[in-house]
Amino acid sequence: MNDSELDFMAALLKQHSGLIVSKDKIYLLENRLAPIARLHGFSGLSTLIEALRAKPNTALVEDVVEAMTTNESFFFRDGKPFDTFRDKVLPDLITKRAGNKTLRIWCAAASTGQEPYSLAMILKEKAAALAGWKIQIVGTDISRKALDRARAGIYSQFEVQRGLPVQMLVKYFEKQGDVWQVKPDIRSMVDYRSFNLLHDLRSLGQFDVVFCRNVLIYFDLPTKERVLEGISKVMTADGSLFLGGAETVFGVSNLFKPTDGLHGLYSRVAGLTPLPTPASAPAAVPTAAKSIAPMRTLAAGARGN
Repeated sequence: MNDSELDFMAALLKQHSGLIVSKDKIYLLENRLAPIARLHGFSGLSTLIEALRAKPNTALVEDVVEAMTTNESFFFRDGKPFDTFRDKVLPDLITKRAGNKTLRIWCAAASTGQEPYSLAMILKEKAAALAGWKIQIVGTDISRKALDRARAGIYSQFEVQRGLPVQMLVKYFEKQGDVWQVKPDIRSMVDYRSFNLLHDLRSLGQFDVVFCRNVLIYFDLPTKERVLEGISKVMTADGSLFLGGAETVFGVSNLFKPTDGLHGLYSRVAGLTPLPTPASAPAAVPTAAKSIAPMRTLAAGARGN
């Protein structure tokens, strides 16, 4: 892959996914896109790129973007954010939402499902306090293959050993040969949707809690600003935003402020307007609004099947 081809692919990936690919990642492009070239009947990467230059095919672009997407995830990743959600954020919301008893959570990069299912298990553990509540977890990702795996809820022995407490494995999973599957009552708590963070986030509705962890690290500054601005528009005024351990709003957005003593947790700043988006930021791609799936009612004492 020459410099011109690399520049073209980097621009295409940024436009369609926000991903930034530098020259030192050329080996990654070549390794991940070679199978895509073969799948679509091209003799090599150069002919694939020629086709993309001439007339971008939607299916081909989607496959290219998907091939470059990183889907690293595991249950209760990093631990602390889930402790904070369980011990701080959720109790506060139970008090604040006592009147309407509704709760919506968005996992902005659901990947293969470990994060939303971790949250679902926490909520299930709090079933008595959430009796009669309408709860919805929306898990979105740009990768269709990752979402297919998430919906199936099937994980290898290695995957369930990464962060998942043994008692939750036994309680909320079923052994099926050499793999484990999340039980139906936990799977039904998550509504998985294919979604691009560069699109208009408002089509997803409003959320009390947003998990957007280990996503912004793949974007440049203008795209980070744009995504955070979009998130601010779909969060309730008293909502909570969780970012990854290596991510921050400092120097990126004035729309959020950190929560004292709770690393990675942010809240909206009241009364502030977004920082102006640089002209170099890619234009938003409108997406049709999707209907909100019925919210699950969590009954007291609910148990896994």
